[in-house]
Amino acid sequence: MATNIRPLHDRVIVRRIEEGEQVRGGIIIPDTAKEKPQEGEVIAVGEGKYKEDGKRQSLDVKKGDRVLFGKYSGSEIKLDGEEYLIMREDEILGVIERAGAHASGKKGGK
Repeated sequence: MATNIRPLHDRVIVRRIEEGEQVRGGIIIPDTAKEKPQEGEVIAVGEGKYKEDGKRQSLDVKKGDRVLFGKYSGSEIKLDGEEYLIMREDEILGVIERAGAHASGKKGGK
């Protein structure tokens, strides 16, 4: 992203991750009939919203996370010819974690 943009408060910027070309039963589905993917990569995150005591509550997602979001979540924006979504963190349904990412390095035994 050539343009630097910093989302405010609890907002995040997400780039949709396109699936491979969908072919069902030998029929190629045109782009206009395809559903937009509901999976994306977090490009930028805000600093969090303020709690009642005046302290910031940090976000659970971070730059680089792969996330799932609702079909109609966020607002579409276009920066430098690329399309992104800007949404509140609470519109994100989950973070996709790759297998083995949290392995502690122990191999079975004691």
